[in-house]
Amino acid sequence: MSRRQITGFSNPTVKALRALRDKKHRKAAGQFLAEGLRLLTDARESGRQPEILVMAEGRDPHPLLAALEADVLAAGGEVIETSADILSKITGKDNPQAVCGVFTEFDTTLAALDRSTAKLWLVAQALRDPGNLGTMLRTGDAVGAGGLILIDDCADPFSAEAVRASMGAVFTQQIAQARWEEFLPWLRSGAGQLVAASLRDAVPYRGAPYAAPCFILVGNESRGLPEEYEQACDLRVTMPMKGRADSLNAAVAGAVLAYEVLDALGD
Repeated sequence: MSRRQITGFSNPTVKALRALRDKKHRKAAGQFLAEGLRLLTDARESGRQPEILVMAEGRDPHPLLAALEADVLAAGGEVIETSADILSKITGKDNPQAVCGVFTEFDTTLAALDRSTAKLWLVAQALRDPGNLGTMLRTGDAVGAGGLILIDDCADPFSAEAVRASMGAVFTQQIAQARWEEFLPWLRSGAGQLVAASLRDAVPYRGAPYAAPCFILVGNESRGLPEEYEQACDLRVTMPMKGRADSLNAAVAGAVLAYEVLDALGD
């Protein structure tokens, strides 16, 4: 275990941590940042612990922070104290929270998923907005989903924006990343109903014949799902649009469908 203080902006550790704001550096290091005591406490309660804990000097004492610090040190991690200005440089925020943590990225292969652990899973194809991605993780946590499977070129689930938008769900939900041509054979290798919101040969989403484990597929924010992806689904459902809008936000559509499936499958 180790504890140290950093006082200089040019310190190599500061540069390395700051670089984690960039996807290329996150992938190279296999690490990501999470900021704020609430997020770090959610991670701790989910069995996830930061390798490095960075805390601002002069912060207000808090029992949750003290517990987090003790756990990191006991596990052989590192605790760094630094100024608020340096913490701001690391996180890229003008008014950073008093603490941030560096976590090892999780195993995001399909092989790491056990579909039998949940009745419901969320799947997003080409989801580009990290806020939507974080919202889908948060929805998954709310409905007791097993996790979120990201298909094709999605936003990075370990970006600061997605982690923040997930409100801690990045630590409670399993995350997988795959191409469509990998995902479909994996899905068909076991039990699983693939459901998409669609206008093609669709039935009303209320009262549709959902079956567990149910995989809810949501498409790109502006383009929706490719037709071939929709055709591969076991069930296509439609949600009524009463106003002028012709579609819902991707994350909102996923949430509406998830609660309907949850109700149909039972708790």
